[in-house]
Amino acid sequence: MKKYLLTGATTAMIAAGAVSAQDLSGEVITVAGPFLSPESDNFAAVLDIFEERTGAEVKYVGSDSFEQQIVIDAEAGSAPNIAIFPQPGLASDMASRGFLTPLPEGTDEWVKENYAAGQSWVDLGTFNNDAGETDYYGFFFRTNVKSLVWYSPENFEDAGYDVPETMEDLKALTEQIVADGETPWCIGLGSGAATGWPATDWVEDFMLRTQTPEDYDAWVSNELAFNDPKVVEAIEEFGWFARNDAFVAGGTDAVASTDFRDSPKGLFDSPPQCYMHRQASFIPAFFPEGTEVGVDVDFFYFPAYAEKDLGSPVLGSGTMFTITKPSEGANALMEFLKEPIAHETWMAKSGFLTPHKGASLDAYADDTSRKLGEILLGATTFRFDGSDLMPGAIGAGTFWTGMVDYTGGKDAAAVADDIQASWDALK
Repeated sequence: MKKYLLTGATTAMIAAGAVSAQDLSGEVITVAGPFLSPESDNFAAVLDIFEERTGAEVKYVGSDSFEQQIVIDAEAGSAPNIAIFPQPGLASDMASRGFLTPLPEGTDEWVKENYAAGQSWVDLGTFNNDAGETDYYGFFFRTNVKSLVWYSPENFEDAGYDVPETMEDLKALTEQIVADGETPWCIGLGSGAATGWPATDWVEDFMLRTQTPEDYDAWVSNELAFNDPKVVEAIEEFGWFARNDAFVAGGTDAVASTDFRDSPKGLFDSPPQCYMHRQASFIPAFFPEGTEVGVDVDFFYFPAYAEKDLGSPVLGSGTMFTITKPSEGANALMEFLKEPIAHETWMAKSGFLTPHKGASLDAYADDTSRKLGEILLGATTFRFDGSDLMPGAIGAGTFWTGMVDYTGGKDAAAVADDIQASWDALK
């Protein structure tokens, strides 16, 4: 593993760590996951602290085909001590086959107390094993936020617009921009063979803002049918924004045909072609070269409805650490990942967000990450991208195409019926 120079301050924090320094000299802990450079380099800096403290050696192997390889290794009896899953779905399947070991006792209670929206994170990592018993298997470390709206502060200031704090305010702003003779939104669903996926994020956000977290979970597992009126309502809420020619740059016909990578560019035109764009935290990679986040463009939380009283839900994703081959060292590493220093080390290198309430916001490498971290800490509910948890034929199939059909004018209930029919065909 690449070794990192530890500063005097870092060494002091290691010595003062909440977890006592176990002597694990000579023990090798194997870890496998999806992190590739530069993420793997940042993760290595975290592991270096653990190695310095315990004397253990951690061998991490990253792969872009992790999901396939971990199944092969587990079936062959050669799984690593710790496996890092980018989605809960595969981890749940592995637990049901007896390939995961429950996390050390008390980890779930620790998460409830120390993570913002702690119960949400416990729910996401709780699965049934091969005996049908429920236990806590997945500890989230490194997350992402999707519930964001991007805008130009200069354009807002010039027009006299304020950042909306509720969904009611966001809808009122949308209508005000139209009344002022401008276009409020840029929306693009194009993504080659994956066209339609950006709309699924909108619907997922609206499910969290119009229904309870329990309804969201039931929808993702199809215990709540896709054509249930609650789901149709969420689809139609997306349609309020996307199916009004006056609300979208290029009109509704442009929504499905505009590539999601190109859709935010209207924010930067002069005059602006749109004032807002809803997309996850990765989208700055597709902004014009030289765009400075926080100056040329900024973001705000995709707000909740004041009248619904469902708190401040956040949609996102993250990586889940599980034990696939138990050992004293594996347990010690999982305990170490609870410590603020484990989070703050990666926070300082960017590309890392955490719901850990004990990690200092000051540790973030930049103001953008810090603001995203604040949104995450303000969440009352966190839920994983629903389409990623559904069977591939749905979440990466009929849900995508159904949203394209819907923006093209098909009735929401009819679209929901079609998606439910495709789900029924899998049973």
